[in-house]
Amino acid sequence: MPPIDVLILTQDYCGFCEEARAVFQRLTREFPLSIAILDINSPEGQELAARGGVLFPPGVFIGGEPFCYGRPSEQKIRREMERRLSRSP
Repeated sequence: MPPIDVLILTQDYCGFCEEARAVFQRLTREFPLSIAILDINSPEGQELAARGGVLFPPGVFIGGEPFCYGRPSEQKIRREMERRLSRSP
């Protein structure tokens, strides 16, 4: 089963960003995830944030699609991972 690509837009000194990293680190024990971190203030990060409607960090993209921003909900993320895996062939 191929991993689910997750991109987290973060910035320095962001408590919710650290929380998002911790949530996804825990979830890697249960789900096949490929996690990338990108600074929201980089040119690429700013472009992704604008395109995905991310108003403030952390911004989470799953499978290349905007998923959420701000304080992460582990339950919401877990449900999304289960949904994606249930529809995998």
